[in-house]
This record gives sequence, structure tokens and C-alpha cells, in this order.
Amino acid sequence: MRRRILLAILLAVTVTGAALGIPLGVTAWQFVESLNREHLAVDARRLAAILDNQLANGEPMDLDQIAAGVPPDGLLTVRVPGFPEKRYGSDPGTDVVAEQVPIAKQGTVELAIPAGPMHTTQTQMTLVVLMLVFLSVGTGTVVATVTARRLAKPLRHVAERAAKLGGGDFRPDPSRYGVGELDMVAEALDSSGTALAQLVQRERQLVGDVSHQLRSRLTALQLRLEPLTMHPDPEVVDESKAAQEQADRLADALDELLAAARAASEEGAEPVDLPSMLPEFSEEWRQLLRSEGRNLRIRVAEGLRVRATPGRLREVIGVLLDNALRHGAGTVTVAARRGDVEGTMVVEVSDTGSGVADELAPHVFERGFSGGGSTGVGLALARALVEADGGRLELSNRQPAVFSLFLRVPRPGDVAEVRWPSERVPR
Repeated sequence: MRRRILLAILLAVTVTGAALGIPLGVTAWQFVESLNREHLAVDARRLAAILDNQLANGEPMDLDQIAAGVPPDGLLTVRVPGFPEKRYGSDPGTDVVAEQVPIAKQGTVELAIPAGPMHTTQTQMTLVVLMLVFLSVGTGTVVATVTARRLAKPLRHVAERAAKLGGGDFRPDPSRYGVGELDMVAEALDSSGTALAQLVQRERQLVGDVSHQLRSRLTALQLRLEPLTMHPDPEVVDESKAAQEQADRLADALDELLAAARAASEEGAEPVDLPSMLPEFSEEWRQLLRSEGRNLRIRVAEGLRVRATPGRLREVIGVLLDNALRHGAGTVTVAARRGDVEGTMVVEVSDTGSGVADELAPHVFERGFSGGGSTGVGLALARALVEADGGRLELSNRQPAVFSLFLRVPRPGDVAEVRWPSERVPR
């Protein structure tokens, strides 16, 4: 993109320079010649006037009287019918600039000078024009380079933002570029990210509510059918058992649908290496905290891996770090460890501030609720994204605030090209 912008601007500048430079060069060349001829004609008319006076008074033509008016390298030639041709000055050669002026008795006065100095001046003027054209092209190149960079960098950033959005990173980006159209795209991406985040959360809530309601109804139905299996009437027993089998099949189908929905939401989940991901991602937040006079510490042991969507995990940790930056104080710590429950990993984000007030703690994950004047979307979005990957986000400690992110370890099938034992057997 930058190359295209650069080439387009350079082509426009070059064409404009050529369209203006060529006529300007030709005009300058002709102007120098016209100026030299005009000066030469003025000198020739002045000399002709003196010779006219001599002829009118019947005096013999005396070229010595007009010698001062002849250029040092010029040649004056006087031709009058009936009189011998007279010359004064030096031979200018074959390449000359000459002007003729008529005098009395049908005579002519011709003044010629060498054309070399005029051609030199013409060449100098042409070179000046070419220098101006090259200067304009050079200036256009600089402007094109700056403009291309100014446009290409925001475009790359917009492309990266769109890629993150596709990867599940719905966090709004406050960056703007000073270009109206690109700022509109950035605002549209932020709006789309917020809408997608809300959609994810609503989907998770809907799946949970539907599953809860269906399971409750199925459980009640199974409880009502169970006494009928002991009814004295054999037909009632047979029908109740058949109905109970159908209820069991419906419960199994519900479990399969919920598992399929969960698998679809975790489609982008993959093994993520925390020791390499956390320090790299947290570097930008380290700079922001450092500008506030605060520090960021990363504590993660080697070999810790979790199963998550990378974009969602970055988004969640970004929300927690942003929350610590806005509402916390002191040093912010990101620590990863193995969970107390087998098969889980815990990532904790904490700071040394005053923490969360007791009356606010139950509501920190509610959408639209904020105790510090923010939008109240971040933590609700973070919890929805964690749940979409099968994890959990909790406020594990109020004062100081510690947010714990519970994630699953990768399953054997998540790591490609690694053979896992089908079952563990003692050696």
C-alpha cells in the first residue's frame, strides 16, 4: 500500500514537473535569444542614426565616429548602393547573432556578434529550469514518502486491529490517526468489537439459562415418572418406563448439544505457552505503568501451558491490567501457577492498592456497573470471554484486589505431533 501511494504521488509530481518544465525551458531559451537580439537591434539603430546624419549632410561615412557603439567582439557592416562596403570590428565567426537596420539611400547597417555567449546563457537558464524541476520532484518525493508512511502506518494498524477482532480480541483501541476515513473505520471496529462482546456474553447467558431450565424440567419429569414404574397396572409400568427412557434420551441429547455449543465457542482454543506469552504481551502495559511511576512484575514458571484462544486470553489479561492501571495503585503483579484442582492453571493479576470495597465486590462483573466512573464493560466482557473458552474469572481477594483467571490445561489432542499414552500404567 505504501509503495502504491509513493509511486502515485511521484508519478503525479513527475508528470507535473515535465508538463511545466519543458515549456518553461523552451520559453527561457527563446527569451534569452529574444533579449539578445533586442539589445543588438537597439545598438544597430543607434549606429544607423549617426550614419544617416552623415549621409544627409553629404559627409563621407566615417566609421571611426561610431566605433564606441560597436560591441568589442562585434562586427559592423555598412552597405550602401554605389559605395564600397565598409566594415568595422572583429570577425565573429560563422555562428553569429545579427540584426539589420535600413539607412538612407537604400543602405543597410548590419551588426553581428558571436552566438556563443548567448548559447551559454541559454544553457544556464535551461539548467536552472531543470534544477527547479528536480527540486520539485525531490520535494514531491519527500512529501510522498511522509504521506505514504502517514497513511500506511494507520492502515497496517487497522488491519492488525481487524485481525485481533477476528481472533476474539474485542477490546476497544483508543488510537486515532487524524485521517477522517481511517478514524471512522477505527470507530466502526470498536463498535463491532463491543457488539460482538455483548453477543458472546448474551450467548453464554442464554445457553446457561436454557440448559438450567431444561435440566430442571427434565429432572422434575423423571421424578414424576419414577413412582409410576411401581404401579400395579403392568400397562402403566410399561408406559412409564418408556417415557422415562425418552426423558433419559432427551437429557443425553441436551448434554450433547451443550457440549457441541461449548466446542463451537472454543473452536479457536489452542495450547498457549504462558512463559513466552505473558512477558511479551505485558510489555506495552509495563510502559504505561512506568509512565505513572508504577512497576509491573511477571511471575510464571517454565512449562506452564493453558488451553485458550490467544486473542481472548490477551483481551482478558489486558482488561485486568487496564483495571489495575485505572483503579489500583502500586506494583502490579501477573503470576501464573498450577491450580489446586487437577487439570487447571491459575493466572492472577493483583496490585497493592486499597482494593475493592465490600459493597462493590458482588457487582464488579455486572455489565454497566462501575465504581470508578468507567463504562463498566471491561470486567463483564472479560468474564464472558473466559467462559467462552471454558474457564472462569473471579475476584479471589478484595483488599488488595486479586483477580484470578482459572483455565484448563491442554488436552492430549490439543498438542500436535505429540504421542500421549492412552492410559497411565505403573512401571
